[in-house]
Amino acid sequence: MNKDPKIIVTDDGSHSVYLPEINESYHSSHGAYREAIHIFLLYGLEAWYARNRDKLPLRIFEVGFGTGLNAWLTLIWAEQNNVPILYHTIEPFPLEKEIYSQLNYTQIDETLTHYNNQFQRLHNMDWDSGKPMTDYFNIKKEQVKLEDVIMYGTDIVYFDAFSPKKQPEVWEKELLAKVVGAMNPNAVFVTYCAAAKVKKYLQDLGLTLDVVPGPPGKKEMIRAWKLS
Repeated sequence: MNKDPKIIVTDDGSHSVYLPEINESYHSSHGAYREAIHIFLLYGLEAWYARNRDKLPLRIFEVGFGTGLNAWLTLIWAEQNNVPILYHTIEPFPLEKEIYSQLNYTQIDETLTHYNNQFQRLHNMDWDSGKPMTDYFNIKKEQVKLEDVIMYGTDIVYFDAFSPKKQPEVWEKELLAKVVGAMNPNAVFVTYCAAAKVKKYLQDLGLTLDVVPGPPGKKEMIRAWKLS
């Protein structure tokens, strides 16, 4: 059986990557593009910015660079809103160029096609380094596991690891505590996951949970604020 990653098409026409080895894809089959915008931009980035317009630059920490979709959409948001963002992302197992070079995100919305170059640059830049990608978007990309990364103060956490069933160690309280400990006051934590155990861990760690709808195909998601 071929265990190599393969590109799949989700319901909104955007690509995701399926890993036969763990029987899991990087995004929801209901739409990778819509999922990323709903969870990370709408209920993460824009929700935080609505409360904290004067606190800049905005600092984001992402668990799971994956296909680069979240980082790319955030770069576009930063450019369109003239908001400086410092983006720190980790990925222990980066995709090969033969996969990421075929992803169709830059073709889903014709108004964003001119950002194709930035999408490729995000992937092509060296791991374990940082650089300004645009006037408003500075990224540090590290090929490292969550337990080993050195974290900085962060305003928004994009927690986009594989599901607790497939990658349980990343969702344990000890590692979540590391992430929460690096969150600044008024920071927000967002993820597609809605597992009761994860909710309890975040509450035990002092975060306040919202009730927010999930992306297409999911009833809910987790959004949690660090209010002090």
